[in-house]
Amino acid sequence: MVSAAQTVLPESEGGAEGQLNASGLVFRPSFELPAMVRDNIEQCLAEGVGKHVAHGGWNDLFWAVHPGGRKILDVVEDRLALAPGKLDASRHVLSEYGNMSGASIIFVLDELRRRGDMPSGGLGQKEATFNE
Repeated sequence: MVSAAQTVLPESEGGAEGQLNASGLVFRPSFELPAMVRDNIEQCLAEGVGKHVAHGGWNDLFWAVHPGGRKILDVVEDRLALAPGKLDASRHVLSEYGNMSGASIIFVLDELRRRGDMPSGGLGQKEATFNE
């Protein structure tokens, strides 16, 4: 890991809530969550990995994005102008398994490994994970 950051977004309370009941954990993202991601993704990434990436060089990164929902993946891809295919593993996991809360990102990493899309770990490798 080269760097990490954590950001609490103003006005984001209730953006994603989980409730434990008799049938398990029920996760309910708000309708505003994609807009929250859209409006803040670049700033959050700049704080976390910006010093390692040229301005707007998001396509230079290896991406493992938590598949919180199709709209969230669409927003990340659009806002960062990612090349087609950058989020294929996340989209595959979402279509096969849905949003499994925290475990989803492990499935995405496994899908990237299975496809042979994981970086081999050289000094020049850059990667980004995003978990909303």
